[in-house]
Amino acid sequence: MRYFVWFSYDGTAYHGWQVQPNGVTVQEVLERCLSMLLREPIEVVGAGRTDAGVHARQMAAHFDYDGDYDMDNLAYKLDHALPQDISVYRVERVADDMHARFSATRRTYHYYIHTHKSPFLFRYSCQLHYRLDFEAMNRAARVLMEYEDFGAFCKAGSDVKTTLCKIYAAEWHQTSDTEWYFEITANRFLRNMVRAVVGTLIEVGRGKMSLDEFRQVIEGGRRTQAGESMPAKALFLEDVRYKL
Repeated sequence: MRYFVWFSYDGTAYHGWQVQPNGVTVQEVLERCLSMLLREPIEVVGAGRTDAGVHARQMAAHFDYDGDYDMDNLAYKLDHALPQDISVYRVERVADDMHARFSATRRTYHYYIHTHKSPFLFRYSCQLHYRLDFEAMNRAARVLMEYEDFGAFCKAGSDVKTTLCKIYAAEWHQTSDTEWYFEITANRFLRNMVRAVVGTLIEVGRGKMSLDEFRQVIEGGRRTQAGESMPAKALFLEDVRYKL
């Protein structure tokens, strides 16, 4: 039988989601705790592969288990067994053909920035020291929805079969005089895509790239023509949607 576990995590201490030989990952910790509680080896498959330092407010993963265990009780025990930087909301039975990664229909990320030093923001937001034209950045963000191939924002050397994505929403939101976040929703994302998109939009906001040049970056498909990849600490996977 297949189950979904819904959880969130602070990615600061982890080398991303996926198990790696050179550092502790969220997947590794979750699998270890599930295996301990269910008393058999458990493998989990996540909705995405967040990079080192990236966070998730809502993440989903699936695992298979044929034993008899109350899932509400499992969610409670799992939440208490995990470290403080990983929190489980619920565990639920799903159809056997549901897949945490491939069945997801939409994913939403937020990238947070601020322009004034704050002891309460620096861990989870990127401080910028220059003026930005957010109207220009939003005009450029809307351009993203006109395209489907985003190879220009894919990390070089990534093992992907396609660089096609469908973007449903992309917009900057202001939350205070000195704080903003970029929200982007798509059916899928390429490795490092959101941070590269944000870095390129910031080039537009600084007046270093015109709207036409932004289009040329997308159409050219070359990562070297896009903006820099922004720091991971300010990126959050906010939501994952399924047709359950």
